[in-house]
Amino acid sequence: MRFRAEQHLRRQLDFQHVRTHGRRHDCGAFMLWHARQATAETDASPPKAARLGVVASRAAVGNAVQRARAKRRLREVFRHHQELVPAGHDLLLVARNSLNRLEYREIERKFVDACRKLFPPDHA
Repeated sequence: MRFRAEQHLRRQLDFQHVRTHGRRHDCGAFMLWHARQATAETDASPPKAARLGVVASRAAVGNAVQRARAKRRLREVFRHHQELVPAGHDLLLVARNSLNRLEYREIERKFVDACRKLFPPDHA
């Protein structure tokens, strides 16, 4: 499934909303923040697709090549498993230094485990 443009967190206000109103989950190599979208709380229309923002700072991850690789890997994990995040939610993935030392499968497992814990499937 594609990672469409409308699924990107772009505005600073959206990032701030996730950090101030959301909850965080430590996944070891990255921190996962999640919050309901600001428009989904006040609007009666159906919720929009889940959105993602990725942060990789120089202090936490390293030089530009390392930061780009970390962000690319986190976006790819979200792209493959975006169905685990319910519509109307925003995610913020904050990379840590250890992310680039892990195998992709390990990063993927950490993301899937966190999503299954935070967004359990409906048992209806």
